[in-house]
Amino acid sequence: MEPRGGIRNRIGRWAAGAAAACAIAWLPWVAAADGGSASRVPKPVLAAPAGGPCVEDTATMRRSHMDLVRHQRDRTVRDGVRSTRHSIANCVACHAGKETGRVTGSSDAFCEGCHRYAAVRLDCFECHSDRAPAMAAAGRPAGTGSSR
Repeated sequence: MEPRGGIRNRIGRWAAGAAAACAIAWLPWVAAADGGSASRVPKPVLAAPAGGPCVEDTATMRRSHMDLVRHQRDRTVRDGVRSTRHSIANCVACHAGKETGRVTGSSDAFCEGCHRYAAVRLDCFECHSDRAPAMAAAGRPAGTGSSR
């Protein structure tokens, strides 16, 4: 009679560990065969901003745009400092779609496209307008809620 946790358990644990190691080692080749992407979810295709270069480089904006907007909010609400560099209205003015004038409303809209891809709730436009000021001034009502 084998003691508890005998040779069979050790072989089973070794086999499971070896299988996991092989699976992890195999992932780069599977990703390369799939065109270099390990994700099955297509990345959003977004139009370039209308007003030229963004206020920060692309990598910074992808990584920390929420921190920048939150910092701007705190400075405006708590300290009364109003500037447009990292304001949400400035972002919407540059990134609104040419046809719709909005940053929400479809999967190819600038904000909604990325937030859908990252599975992140987009709640800015529950209070703020998702339309560019020029579109709202042209007689189209400025929306306040996002279409999901």
